[in-house]
Amino acid sequence: MLDPLAQVRRGFGRLLDMAAERISERVLNRALLERQFLLARTGRGPLEVIRRLVAVQAQEPNWAFVGLWTRIDGFRQAALTALLEDGQVVRSGLLRSTQHLAASADFRRLRPLLQPVLDRTASTPHFARNRAGLGTEELLASGREVLAGGTVTRKELARRLAERHPGRDGKLLAGEVELRVPLVHGPATGGWGAWGNRSAVSVTPAEPQGRPMTVEELIRRYLAGFGPAGVRDVQAWCGLTRLSEVVDRMRGELRGYLDAEGKELFDLADAELPDADCPAPVRLLPAFDNALLGHADRTRIISDQDRSAVMPGQARVRPTFLVDGRVHGTWALRDGTVEVNPFRPLGADDQASLEAEADRLLSFTGDSGGTGPVPPHVPGQPIGDRGQVVGSSGSPAGTSPATTADASVSPPGW
Repeated sequence: MLDPLAQVRRGFGRLLDMAAERISERVLNRALLERQFLLARTGRGPLEVIRRLVAVQAQEPNWAFVGLWTRIDGFRQAALTALLEDGQVVRSGLLRSTQHLAASADFRRLRPLLQPVLDRTASTPHFARNRAGLGTEELLASGREVLAGGTVTRKELARRLAERHPGRDGKLLAGEVELRVPLVHGPATGGWGAWGNRSAVSVTPAEPQGRPMTVEELIRRYLAGFGPAGVRDVQAWCGLTRLSEVVDRMRGELRGYLDAEGKELFDLADAELPDADCPAPVRLLPAFDNALLGHADRTRIISDQDRSAVMPGQARVRPTFLVDGRVHGTWALRDGTVEVNPFRPLGADDQASLEAEADRLLSFTGDSGGTGPVPPHVPGQPIGDRGQVVGSSGSPAGTSPATTADASVSPPGW
């Protein structure tokens, strides 16, 4: 139940909303693309871009590199690798209990705020059944003893926990410890390499430093990278709940909008909105890209119909490409080619732009060569019946999976 002051704030907010500016879905689209550096590649460095995005999804390490490549002009793998090696960027469980890259300084302040989300994941039946009869504090005490010497491998953590608590799955015990205790992964775990998860993952305790981030600060950071947005959008992005009262307290510093359906949105007071008619270039997005996962209502960038094809269940999110700022299909890197599956016919200009972007991606991933012929797309052809090859190196490359799982149970890589 709201206290009287909160009720007054909410009532005053509703009066303000009556005069709030309505903004179209297209303006929301362009605002998201601009803040995500998808309207134009930025000259900023990867550390600054990661901080702007708060954190970058890194379930499988290579996808984070592709996400930065599509946003940063001239980005090379070595730039992010150097940040990982000197500890300025770390990989760990964070938003929605999934693996992310974040600036080290941000991680140490953000992890305490998000710990309830990770604890909630660690309390699910997946972990609880395995720990039946073993108290949480007893498990964590065992985990901290194993980690007291510093860095250990996940496999070693699992083995030693299983020895201390026989009859239980050591991997699940270690996975729960990793959710409940702030641990960062070794630089090689988050580095560029083979597609998929790394077979060897080392973890190191990373105790929080400085003042923990406040919910208000997190909301401001979110709006800077994803706004305008509603309360449900913030909650879907970070995993925290019951943020309505926090946003109510912030009404005096935020600017309110209404979307085309009359839903309330908020933004930073000094944030400008781009023109609805500004052009949006073709872009290749990685699996689990922030731009697709940053809202509860994702219609600003993907239709509900297309969403089912990109996010088919079991926490999978396929790599996508954007045409005029919206998801137009999926793609995969296979045997030195970029293979795309458009959901609708591509115009000649968009197809040419997609070919050029595919060639840039092949150059980035280590392949080069001319663009191969593109078979014409057959209108109405079911998605997945065939893929159009829009970039080809002529030499084998690693294979990027067309689907990947965004799951946190037993943190990915086991």
